[in-house]
Amino acid sequence: MALALSITPTSSSSSSSCLLSRNPTPNFKTTHLNFVTPRRIHTIIPLLRSFKHLQSSSKDLKASPLSISAIASSSTSSQTTELVPHKLQRLINEFKSFTNPIDRLKWVLHHASLIPPMPDSSRTELNRVMGCTARVWLDAELGQDGKMKFWADSDSDLSKGMCSCLIQVLDEATPEEVMELKIEDLVELNVGLLGSERSRVNTWHNVLVSMQKKTRWFVAEREGKGPNFEPFPSLVLTANGIEAKGSFAEAQAKYLFPEESRVQELVNVLKEKKIGVVAHFYMDPEVQGVLTAAQKHWPHISISDSLIMADSAVTMAKDGCEFITVLGVDFMSENVRAILDQAGFGEVGVYRMSDETIGCSLADAASAPAYLNYLEAASRSSPSLHVVYINTSLETKAFTHELVPTITCTSSNVVQTILQAFAQMPELNVWYGPDSYMGANIVKLFQQMTLMTDGEIAKIHPKHSLDSIKSLLPRLHYFQEGTCIVHHLFGHEVVERIKYMYCDAFLTAHLEVPGEMFSLAMEAKKRDMGVVGSTQNILDFIKLKVQEAVDRNVDDHLQFILGTESGMVTSIVAVIRSLLESSSANSKLKVEVVFPVSSDSMTKTSSESSNSIRVGDVALPIVPGVAGGEGCSIHGGCASCPYMKMNSLNSLLKVCHNLPDVENVIGRFIAERFKKQTPQGKLIADVGCEPILHMRHFQANKELPEKLVHQVLSWESKR
Repeated sequence: MALALSITPTSSSSSSSCLLSRNPTPNFKTTHLNFVTPRRIHTIIPLLRSFKHLQSSSKDLKASPLSISAIASSSTSSQTTELVPHKLQRLINEFKSFTNPIDRLKWVLHHASLIPPMPDSSRTELNRVMGCTARVWLDAELGQDGKMKFWADSDSDLSKGMCSCLIQVLDEATPEEVMELKIEDLVELNVGLLGSERSRVNTWHNVLVSMQKKTRWFVAEREGKGPNFEPFPSLVLTANGIEAKGSFAEAQAKYLFPEESRVQELVNVLKEKKIGVVAHFYMDPEVQGVLTAAQKHWPHISISDSLIMADSAVTMAKDGCEFITVLGVDFMSENVRAILDQAGFGEVGVYRMSDETIGCSLADAASAPAYLNYLEAASRSSPSLHVVYINTSLETKAFTHELVPTITCTSSNVVQTILQAFAQMPELNVWYGPDSYMGANIVKLFQQMTLMTDGEIAKIHPKHSLDSIKSLLPRLHYFQEGTCIVHHLFGHEVVERIKYMYCDAFLTAHLEVPGEMFSLAMEAKKRDMGVVGSTQNILDFIKLKVQEAVDRNVDDHLQFILGTESGMVTSIVAVIRSLLESSSANSKLKVEVVFPVSSDSMTKTSSESSNSIRVGDVALPIVPGVAGGEGCSIHGGCASCPYMKMNSLNSLLKVCHNLPDVENVIGRFIAERFKKQTPQGKLIADVGCEPILHMRHFQANKELPEKLVHQVLSWESKR
């Protein structure tokens, strides 16, 4: 949205095509706000109000505030050879010299009037800066003298002023100088906008990232040795349809529009036999496509992350479902069975989708002897709490809970769980496992919190401060021998390609990704261009950003890097299509979902292969699912989870058609109850559920249950 605020300087202004430093500075004493219409007044009043909250950051300046005329003198006397750090510091000094927030606003808006005009040919989609509230365009060139030249424009005067300041700093700079500037260097130029205008602050950061991306490309082109990176496969969604770019994306897109006969067959049998379906986000796209379409006709279908699956099953049982089919790995069906029993629905049948073991690399890691050895050390450190990822078997939860008091966690609540545990038991030792990448990322996150103020930390958790975060770090441990084969994919090669080609896109990353990808996503998060968390967090972030673009009602191109398993795309596409179709005015809005697939995790077949799939006259050389070998690397990374892909549509229909299983045709598909006992002689199902119930208490009450706290604090006396 363009700001309806204009500055009319009293001094005569030279041509707008002049260099920034040659423009005279206006006398703000006679500057006035030119409100043209009532609509413009309503636009700018919230902006001006937000500046009342801005605190002057000029306390550190020893000299008295400069007058605007003095600033003009220093600005016009600067030499073209001035170094970038000096240019930036001069701007910061100018900005900080104003104690009145309104004067700071006028200062930024004055720079908007000084920016050289951008050629109309540069106002293209390719030059759009992503992540800004207003529309911003940026173009650049690398001159023969080895210096960068930038042009920018925006339909917002405020954004244009920010662009003008950055151009004043980086225009005529060397590529090295451009790349050395960090977003942290711009902190002191924070205009201090709040509320709905808060995202404008990120314009500084997003424009800088775009400047550096263009600089990187020009240097690579000039030297003739740029990385030979091909674009990642992607799906581009508009109100009018979907375009698939790359064979991997084409294979995913094929199943977004399932055959109606398959959908109707499933709906009919679900209704007839009162069957509920709980499925994980990582299902094969064929299954998810049919399930998503079937949801419109049968309400007892849920596609979610692992935490919600068991809750959904209980809801379905309450609504009269006699059977629950679980599309996921075995620990998910175990959890569903156990939680249904705890809720009093033992008569409801629970069925898996295979007569073979549907494993999980993380669950396997937690069952290995190394993990029990890790917890043996924990049991000797009192007081200790074991925080175990929910992606583990019920047997693991039971055995470890008898070794060390245990609470389960998810990728969306693990940070708050750990912080709350330390808040209730300050001398605690926390032992997290089994995901090594997530553990390392949690530690890195807490290390970053040591750079924050007490007030900033309190916003994350009200009972913590800088001292408490520093105190807990030495007592936070994580297992270092467990990884998810899916998220292991997002390693160095993928990160380098993202930096080179997609550094200005929205970046999503699961908390299980390796540290390099985690750091990249956290940097994007700082400028409101990224999210790190669970699959549901990722879905919510994409939904929010698309909704904001729809509300702006302008042509835009949003690009999202999907830093998790490719099966998420079905749910993401469903959400995006719903938002785009609900607003016909946004027919020009494009939303692109990018699959960052490592080159060594692409298994290809020839077009003549029996494994290829034909869409019309086109043979797709990459087929989603285990049968085609798609997405799995010899180095251990996967674009798609091979275990999850064992949950096929044919298996689901087979199970449903054979229910109730009078002739024991699908007996091996039943999610059995654990009848084995723990070393202390208790039922695995009972002990294994307790850490889950502790987590549910925490989610409902925002504190650990007294029973668990008592177990932790009295554990030493029991040994």
